[in-house]
Amino acid sequence: MEFNANKAIYLQIAEYVCDHILMETWKTNDKLPSVRELAVQLEVNPNTVMRTYDMLQQKEIIANKRGIGFFLTGDSVRNVKSYRKIFFWKRIFHCSFGIFIYWKSVYLNWSNVTDSLLNRILIKMNHEIKY
Repeated sequence: MEFNANKAIYLQIAEYVCDHILMETWKTNDKLPSVRELAVQLEVNPNTVMRTYDMLQQKEIIANKRGIGFFLTGDSVRNVKSYRKIFFWKRIFHCSFGIFIYWKSVYLNWSNVTDSLLNRILIKMNHEIKY
């Protein structure tokens, strides 16, 4: 696997795992490769894979069965789709907000847009985009 220098490796590994789940290479309740197996396969440090697995556990995509290994949860496909949807909307929000700030700085005087309007936008977006 070739890694992108602009994105954390553990996130790229998470995308790799999620891709396998969505392509049904790994199915619900399947056992995942061990941390060491995946680290060797991807040529990364086992701590990086462990960080990936920890994050995926928090998202309830995988579960650890102590002494046995990591397994996909029953809702892994739904949780991957949810995780990707949230990530997508966060990216859209950040891009849109950047465009809004640029537009405002070019075409409007800062005094024309009240702080309360900006706060309402940020609060609304924060409520819609939750982890």
